[in-house]
Amino acid sequence: MAAKFPNYVPAGVIPAALMPFNEDLSIDEKSLRSHIRDLASVKGISSLCVNGVSQETPGLTLDEQKRGMDIMADEVGDKVPLMHGVIAQGPIDAAQIARQAEAGGASCLLVFPPPVFARGSAMLPEMALGHYKAIADATDLPLIVFQYETSTGMAIPLDTLVRLSEEVPSLAAIKDRSNNPMEHERNIRVLQNLSRPVNVLTTHSAWLLPSLVLGCNGILSGSGSVHADLHVALWNAIQNNDLATAKKINDKIYPMSSCFYSAPTLDMHTRMKEALVMLGRLPSARVRLPWVELSDQERVNVRKALTQSGLL
Repeated sequence: MAAKFPNYVPAGVIPAALMPFNEDLSIDEKSLRSHIRDLASVKGISSLCVNGVSQETPGLTLDEQKRGMDIMADEVGDKVPLMHGVIAQGPIDAAQIARQAEAGGASCLLVFPPPVFARGSAMLPEMALGHYKAIADATDLPLIVFQYETSTGMAIPLDTLVRLSEEVPSLAAIKDRSNNPMEHERNIRVLQNLSRPVNVLTTHSAWLLPSLVLGCNGILSGSGSVHADLHVALWNAIQNNDLATAKKINDKIYPMSSCFYSAPTLDMHTRMKEALVMLGRLPSARVRLPWVELSDQERVNVRKALTQSGLL
């Protein structure tokens, strides 16, 4: 299947979908179809992120990733561009996933750094350059760099990101999770003002309003799986320089972001699943390892956040 949005540029509001499972932990295909339709129906989103960490892709086989993509493309692939995650140990597997995603109808690729990057990619730019060039050689789709926190060891230094933009023409954006306002602002100012601009998509969902005020060109967030409409409203308010309205919307979002992104952060998407169960949008919050089910107290916290935000 060829991409149906060949000129898509990653920007705007991009919710990251979740992956529902049956009680036996097989993919709940019926609920996946319903979930992806719900997200695609939100007026004002620009695309959907699929087969990323929010869909627990590290716990899926490559065949399951393909099956999930086939289902989601069948449901909404002609209505909204699909951004496909590339989560791999190295460039050979990454290139295979990229080709599979392109054949399945993806419009762009969100490339996660391999764990081995923590052993030296910041000091050896060739590690990052080689990885992204291998993927770019395998596909014509635009690439998005997932920029991690510096503390993880997997962050790509800004000067290397600039080199990537020069040496990999298909690089279109970064998903910025630097989690440092100074680094975030610097990334925005430098990358979005290159001769060939690279968009900065914020995933700082725990402090989304200040992130947007800094001028990034999009939101890419798992919490959009729960309240994409609020992200759209917040995005529009910021684009219109209407800070008063933006603050009111942020006040609705705040209880949920405080809950979803509390420690341990690995549970963020599990909390979102529980929220969708409470809202009647998913039948089950089952997860696969390495994720584990929430405690009863965590469920109480999720319900309280939804209530405080006015969703329940």
